[in-house]
Amino acid sequence: MNSATPVMEVRDLIVARGGVEVVRVPSFSIHENETMALIGPNGSGKSSFLLSIACLLRPKSGHITFRGVPLKYEGGATDYRRKLAMVFQEPLLFDTTVYENVAAGLRIRGVPGQEIHKRVGACLEQFKITHLTERSASKLSGGEAQRTSLARAFATRPEMILLDEPFVALDPPTRQALTEDLEQTLRDSGAAAIITTHDQIEALRLADRMVVMQNGSIVQSGTPSAVMSQPVNEFVATFVGMENVFSGTVSEAKNGLLSLAIGNQTMEIPGEGSPGESVTLCIRPEHVVVSTSDPDRLTSARNVFPGTVVRIVPFGLYNKVYLDCGFMLVAAVTNQSLSELKLHTTSTLYALIKATAVHLFRKG
Repeated sequence: MNSATPVMEVRDLIVARGGVEVVRVPSFSIHENETMALIGPNGSGKSSFLLSIACLLRPKSGHITFRGVPLKYEGGATDYRRKLAMVFQEPLLFDTTVYENVAAGLRIRGVPGQEIHKRVGACLEQFKITHLTERSASKLSGGEAQRTSLARAFATRPEMILLDEPFVALDPPTRQALTEDLEQTLRDSGAAAIITTHDQIEALRLADRMVVMQNGSIVQSGTPSAVMSQPVNEFVATFVGMENVFSGTVSEAKNGLLSLAIGNQTMEIPGEGSPGESVTLCIRPEHVVVSTSDPDRLTSARNVFPGTVVRIVPFGLYNKVYLDCGFMLVAAVTNQSLSELKLHTTSTLYALIKATAVHLFRKG
């Protein structure tokens, strides 16, 4: 459970680099034991925002408070920074052993030797690198080096930890294993955490809250499931993987149900509106079900569209099947289903979409 009082709050923050404003955030807060994923395209301001929170980049204006105490930059804000830990894309290890790297932050803080030994041992075990204790940092693999960097950060028992795309340079198996270990460590530590990432699966796995940035501003914040399924605009919809984004016009609104003209088809969804109103609709590809048999009335899906396969793109464990249904539609089809349905370019089939799977937002 999050405490009522945030660990950190930001108000009216403006960050400039090279004389250009790169971050403008009117308000932001994070609570104890909350993990937040900060997502957005390159250049959206994620790293600059994180660096300003870490007191490594001084804002042009604005206020940061930590546990109710205003941050003062004079003197380097040493007390504040010692309550934080930060992990970067590059491990940035010292040219010494793994043990000494993990112990470094504790030595700087003047922690007694016996306590250092205890904490370092626990973190080495937590990140599965006890066997590397005496190995030189220069002889570590990428995954081992990042595990050492994480162990070093958590050894200080930070009240807040900032992670700037810590796994971006790692291969998928190493990334997945490290994500699992980080997830457990975050839950055990109770620290507030902010992680910037481009990986939506990683964000869904780790985060309690997802924050989307665009052009230096926060455009949406909410639970990962809400952001992924209920984007506030077309930019967010596209960024979180809603490849089916198209314009429509309300043709009829009656009894809480909207009829929408999409291409030369009509789609029905729950909602209120006015005939003639222009809207944007988005549907996740995994919410489009395909069938080679006319489902007729044997389905609960309100919307059924005949279509033709125009392209199939393999995408790991599933395939993106592009359909011409009078409007272009993308369905996510597993490899097994693709084989069983014998789908190929020019195949004719039916696309089934439940009314509740469609998300709508007004234009403007």
